[in-house]
This record gives sequence, structure tokens and C-alpha cells, in this order.
Amino acid sequence: MALEKSRLKLGMVPLIDAAPLVVAKERGFFSEMGLDVELSREASWASVRDKLAVGALDGAQMLAPQSLAMSLGLSPLKVPMVAGMALNLGGNTITLANALWERMGEAEPRAALKALIAEDKAAGRPVMSFAVVYPFSSHAMELRLWLEAAGIDPERDVRIVVVPPPQMIAYLSAGNISGYCVGEPWGSLAVRLGLGRIAATSGDIFAGRLEKVFAVTRDWLDHHPETHHALLTALIGAAKWCDDNRAELAELLAQPQYINAPVDALRAPLLGEGGLPWDLITFHARAANFPWRSQAMWYLERMKLCGQLPAAADARAAADAVFRPDLYRAAAQDLGLAVPLTDYKTEGEHAGPWMLVRATAPIAMGPDLLLDGSVFDPLRANRPEEPASRAADTGDLS
Repeated sequence: MALEKSRLKLGMVPLIDAAPLVVAKERGFFSEMGLDVELSREASWASVRDKLAVGALDGAQMLAPQSLAMSLGLSPLKVPMVAGMALNLGGNTITLANALWERMGEAEPRAALKALIAEDKAAGRPVMSFAVVYPFSSHAMELRLWLEAAGIDPERDVRIVVVPPPQMIAYLSAGNISGYCVGEPWGSLAVRLGLGRIAATSGDIFAGRLEKVFAVTRDWLDHHPETHHALLTALIGAAKWCDDNRAELAELLAQPQYINAPVDALRAPLLGEGGLPWDLITFHARAANFPWRSQAMWYLERMKLCGQLPAAADARAAADAVFRPDLYRAAAQDLGLAVPLTDYKTEGEHAGPWMLVRATAPIAMGPDLLLDGSVFDPLRANRPEEPASRAADTGDLS
């Protein structure tokens, strides 16, 4: 395999789900593929977007919805993107400030928050502000779903603002926000510092949802197909290493050039300590690296509900253009891994473990329930006239 380019600069944001990139560099997965990679620690998702668009980065860890929004021109820069693999499942938390938690008392958090919002409104107090990391992000969607499940209107009852992940704790400490949804470790670290409490995790809101992707521009892929294949091969191997070596992973990520946080603060979300679930974040198991087009469609349909995307937009066409399972399959099969044989599946049907049999070998999968109890069928979402029974029977649009 002749690489078109071997010296690369890849972007990452200081989050635990940047782990596959860090491990691929630190444990030699990139070098084994003939790649000399520099990791660029970026301050925000807007920085990742802009640097990819102008070619300052060859590729990057990216928010899954961000890659879709960028391709569709929903963000300031319209650049066709390609996501050949996901980097992880889950990994986000909703954290509320201690002051708010104390006001809520012992009641269920969402119900208590709804009551407080009504109380504040009656008293003429300003609406509470909650932060997310980017307008087109899983965090924005998770926060909205969590609020909506309590009967709280995200548009009218609260104010949602954008804050880069590493700055969340400072904003919370200063009292500028009442809470936030962010990727780890910035949620549990606030708890560790005595500033907040975790009210929900990704698994509570949409279990089994892919979170970050590895993305490049379509033009970059067109000019560097063999290099891209080598990158995916290295990152898939690194993601598997992450699942198998979590204690050592915490030490790697804690370094100043990566997350720059105490090792113990990273062990908690990686190992399920401090009251966090053991499967808060998954890097490779449960087909975590497969770029499901059905999940891309779910993100796009949520954008429609939020008014970010026109209702008439073709979600399937957009998902197919950006999420590329064919690229993942080629790299994963070079590693001898089982891969799904369908690009789509119904989301929200499984409360516990299940087996994906439409694969080169059966793949153990995890829960995928949504907080609101809904089931997302990609066939029905894109073609509402399609009989529900056919969609439920196949879960496959190919």
C-alpha cells in the first residue's frame, strides 16, 4: 500500500473520547501503518471545524452531528465531510450546579427542575442558563431530550448557550450557568471539585448512541484514499486497545498535551468509579466504531425538530453522503474483525444485551433505549408512507 502522505496533523479536543487518537500515537498504531502523526490540541469544536475546512488539519476527532451540519452548510462553513468510523459510544454527562441541586432537594431531578423553573417564572427571576459544547452536537440533543422528558421547553423555559468543554467548570464555578452537558471528564471533574452533581449520563438518554467520529473533508479523502485507509486501520486497533487497557489509558490521557487532568479524575469515568456506570463510554465493543447511517439519520431528524434543518431535507441522502460504512468495513476486515452487513438498524428497541446477526460474524450489542421511550426506524423516518411492519422486519434500507 503506497501512502499518498505520511506526515499528518490531526485535531483533537481534550476529552476522554479523543483516546483512540492518543493511543494510536502513543502506542505505535500510527507508526505501524507508516504514519508520522502530530496531534493538535484544539480549544473548541469551532476551531476543529475551521482548521479542517482550510486544510490546516488533515483529519480530526469530530462531533458526529457537526460533520453532518458542516456538509449541509448549516454551520458558517459548508464543506463536504466524510466520517469513516466512530470513535466511541456515549461518554457525556449532564451536571448541575450545587446551588441548583440544593434548591431541588430530594425530588427526582427533572421533576424538581421543572417545579423550580415554574417558581422562578412566577417570581420574575431570570431564566436559568445551561451550556452545551456546540449547536450541532449530541450534547445539545441530549440536554433537550432530558428537559423535554420533564415537560420543560428548551426554547422558552431555559437559555441554552455554547461553551467549549474545558471551560465548562469555570463557567459553573462563576455562576454563569446552572448546569451543562459535556463529554467526560468535565462532568465528573466538577463533582470531584465539589462544584456540581451529575443528573444523567448518555446511557440514561440514548444508550448505544455513537458520539464522536473521525472525519476528513471529502476532497482530502479523494486525494489520499490509501492514507485514509491506514488511519482507520490504526484507529480501530487503538480503539480496541482503549477498551482493554483502561487504567493505563487514564495515565496516557492525563498528560499535559492531552487532557491535562489528574489521573484519578480520568479513572472514574473510564473504570466506573465514583458512582458512574462501568459502560459510560465504549471505544470498540458493541460495534462502537461502525458509522451507523441510521444514527446519522436520527441526528438529522432531531435537527429538524429543533428547527436547525428544513423538514423537507432528505435525511437518508445526507447520512449516506457523510457516514461511510464501506470505508470502515475495508479497514476492519483487514484486521480480521467482524463487521455489520447492514448500514441501518432500528434504534430504541433493546433494553439489554442483544446479538447483531446481520454481520460477518454475530456481534454482541448493548442497550439502545431512548429516554422518551421512542423507537427510531430509519425507513419510516425517511419514507413515512412505508408500512411499519416492513421497516421493523428489516431495519435495513440497502
